Amino acid sequence: MSAKTKIVVLHMKELIYTGIFAALGILFIVLLVVMFLPKKESSQPSGSATDEADSDSLYIPGIYTTELVLGSQAIDVEVIVDKDSITSIRMVNLNDAVTTMYPLLEPTFDSICRQVYDLQSLDQVTYTADSKYTSLVLLEAIRNSLSKATASPVPTATQTPQ
Repeated sequence: MSAKTKIVVLHMKELIYTGIFAALGILFIVLLVVMFLPKKESSQPSGSATDEADSDSLYIPGIYTTELVLGSQAIDVEVIVDKDSITSIRMVNLNDAVTTMYPLLEPTFDSICRQVYDLQSLDQVTYTADSKYTSLVLLEAIRNSLSKATASPVPTATQTPQ
């Protein structure tokens, strides 16, 4: 019996590297399978209650802006809405030059915002005679932003010829 014995020497470092690469290869294959499998369709029928609720919503949720040019400065009136309410109204890019040149701008805007938050409408917003034109300009900018958020546009103020 002449059997030749073969001795195989395995280094621990090589075993560890091979194990790590095998695990990474399996993980990569699992990731590919998960990423490229077709998604399951939702089990709700197309005429479900969620679709009906979306058709009854007042606004398309999002952030809508309108640029307002005052003199040579431009500010943005930003309106944030969810599906049923106005959640935030603010002026963006408002600098000190604008607030200095138009001192009624910020107090009038704050007053309009409080009323809009309470009423959730622009129809019954009131303003003082001192800030009539400032209020009209701000209300028109807010109305323009809201018209972008609605499926049916918000009616704009009618202008009469003078």
